[in-house]
This record gives sequence, structure tokens and C-alpha cells, in this order.
Amino acid sequence: MKVTPDALRGVTVFVGGPIQHALVPGGMAAPIHDFLRLTIDQSRQAGATVLSAHVAERFGADTASFTPEEVSVRDYAWMRECDVFVPVLPVLDGTLLRTDGTHIELGWASALGRPIVGITDQPFSESASHLLKGLAQVAAATFLSAKEIAKDPALLVDGVLAALGRTRAAA
Repeated sequence: MKVTPDALRGVTVFVGGPIQHALVPGGMAAPIHDFLRLTIDQSRQAGATVLSAHVAERFGADTASFTPEEVSVRDYAWMRECDVFVPVLPVLDGTLLRTDGTHIELGWASALGRPIVGITDQPFSESASHLLKGLAQVAAATFLSAKEIAKDPALLVDGVLAALGRTRAAA
């Protein structure tokens, strides 16, 4: 499915996901890096403005040059600025990868009323917490299948548009 370059024009997307627990010697684990890159690139190709610690920190290469205070202030400001939060929650060997910061951001998004379009295995991994699995009961949260997005990245754009109450035809 091809997405027009203006489908998300005027939309600010904050892409979240693991950094600290995705790092391996030499950088970020390839499958996680590649999926985050796909998410960021697909959003940009559809015309969105993308906010991403992964880009700002060069996928972990520059993470150590940021203080916890800088990261907290920056990411909270981005959450307040964004229209939609898109957390990538990778599952490796059947277990949801630890990503403490992303879960804090999920709380911020919920509290600030930001729509959430999460990307992870569906149905949820058994290791996912009750609060993550039940988030849609208290927040505007939908979760898309990582496997389906990998096959057809345009589904991400459709999910973001749906979270905003729009469709591609109306975009």
C-alpha cells in the first residue's frame, strides 16, 4: 500500500522505544534499530514531523552525552508538543524488551490525553504488564501488530490517522 507524502502533513509524531536495553556492543541491536528506523522513516515519508530520542541520540551512540535531567525535560516537552505518541515495544524470544522510559512516556501520553498508537506483538506478549494490556480502557490507545507493520508499513500511517479521527481519503 502506497502512502501519499502528505497523509500526515501537519501532524507531529513522537516515536518512542527502547534505547538503554536495546544497546549491544557496537550500537543498537539491529532488529530494533531497523524497526525504529522503519517507523521513523514511514512517518516522515507521509509528511509528519517526527520527534525521536533515537534520532537525537543517534540510536544510542550519543546517549551517554545526555544527562537524565536533559532527557526527562526534552521527552516531556516532546510529549506535550506531539499530536500522537507511537511507542515501539519490541518482543525478543517471546519477552517484551525492557523499556522503562517508554513506559513512563506511555503514562505521560495517557495523562496528557495524547492518542497512542503502539507497535508490538499482537496479541500482547505474556510478559506484558496488566497496565499495558489494559491501557486502552483508560486512554486513547491502540496497538498494532509489529509483524503486520513490517509487511506493510503504510498500516502505521492508517493507525495514526485513525487515532486522530481521520482516514487517508480525508487526509
